[in-house]
Amino acid sequence: MNNNSVKNQAEIKADMGTGKIAMTGTPCQIMAASIMDDYSGYLGDLPVDLKIGLFCMENFSYSYLKELLKNHDINLKDVKQCRIEKGYLWLYLTEDQVFKISLDEAKTCIRKSCQICMDFTSEQSDISVGSVGSPEGWSTIIIRNKKGLELIENAEKANYIETKPISDSGIKLMEKLALKKKSENLQEIKKRENMARPVLYWRIMPEGEYLEEVAESQFADLKSDVIDVGACVLCGACLLSCPENIVEINGRKPEVKGKCPEGCNACYVACPRTYVPEKIVSHDAEKSAFGDYIKILSARASMFQGQDGGVVTSLLSFAVSNKVVDEALIVDKSAQDPWKPKPGLTADVEAIVKASGTKYSACPIFKPLKDEKLKNKSLKELESNKGGS
Repeated sequence: MNNNSVKNQAEIKADMGTGKIAMTGTPCQIMAASIMDDYSGYLGDLPVDLKIGLFCMENFSYSYLKELLKNHDINLKDVKQCRIEKGYLWLYLTEDQVFKISLDEAKTCIRKSCQICMDFTSEQSDISVGSVGSPEGWSTIIIRNKKGLELIENAEKANYIETKPISDSGIKLMEKLALKKKSENLQEIKKRENMARPVLYWRIMPEGEYLEEVAESQFADLKSDVIDVGACVLCGACLLSCPENIVEINGRKPEVKGKCPEGCNACYVACPRTYVPEKIVSHDAEKSAFGDYIKILSARASMFQGQDGGVVTSLLSFAVSNKVVDEALIVDKSAQDPWKPKPGLTADVEAIVKASGTKYSACPIFKPLKDEKLKNKSLKELESNKGGS
C-alpha cells in the first residue's frame, strides 16, 4: 500500500449513509469486520460498532446439506429448527418429529474453508455467545472488552437477560472443544501448505511486512490465493470494500465484473483469509482456547424465547431498542429456499426476533451494507442532479 492508493480510494469511496450497526457473526465474519475496521483508512469507514460473535466449530454447504437431507427423505421446508449437540445434527420437523444425523455423516457437507479456521469462540468480537459450557436453556457469554461489558450489564439491568457464574466443568468443556478445533485445523493447514495450497491467513506477520505484502494484490490474486483453493468464507467483505462496485456474489463464490483500477487492493485487504497482521492475530492464538476476555458467564433471555436461551436475539433487541446502535445485521431464512441464510439490515425488533435461530450455512453477511451504500449513493446523485437543474 502507499499514500496515493489510500488517497485515491478515499476519494472514490461513497459514504455509507448508515449509523451505528450491530452484527452477529461467525469467527471468520467477525475477523473480516475487525480487519475492515482497523484498515478503514484504506477501505472506508465500516459502520459496524458492536460485534457479537458466535461459537462455531464448522459450517455447511447449503446445496450439499440439502442433498444429504434429501437422501434421508427430509425436505428442508419441513424443518422447524436445527441444532448441533451431543455429536449429532438434530432436525426438529413439523408434527413434532425429531430426526438426527451423526456429525460424522454431516461432515461430508462441511465447507472446505471451515477446515482451516483457528477460532472457535469469535475471538475478535466484543462479546462471544454459544451454548457450550452452560446448562440447557442457557447460553455462555465471553465478555472481551469494556464495550461488551457495558452491553451485558445494561441489558441485565433492563431485564433483557439474566446471568449467573459459569461452572468450572463448563469452562473445561469449552477449552477442550476450542483447543481440539485449533489442533485439528492446524494439522489441516500444514497438510495444505505441504501440497502447495496456500493458507495465507495463518502466515501472520508484522504490520510493515503485511502492508508491503498486500500492496499490489488485486481481485485476481484474491481468486488464486483464496477462492480457487477453497478458503473463501463467502462473507462479502470483498464486495463491501470494492470502491468500483465490480465485485458480485450471485452464487457460491465472489466474481468480478469489470477491471480493477491500478493500485486498488481493497478486496484483498478486507478478506479474512488473506494475510493477517500481528496486531489483529498472533501465533500465540494457537495455544489460547478463547483469546482475550474479561469474564465468562452463563445467561438466558428474560423477554425472548429462542435457541440456547435466546440471548443473541435479546441483546440485539436491547441494543436497537435502547439506541446503542441504529440497526442490526441479521441472518434470516430465504422465503424461496427453506433454511438458506439471507442477510438483512433492520431497525425492527420484530424482524430481529423473526430471524432468531442458527442457520448452518454461509452467506454474504456484509451484502446489505453494500446495498445500503449503493442506495445512498444513488439518492445523493439524484439530489445533486435536481440541484443542478
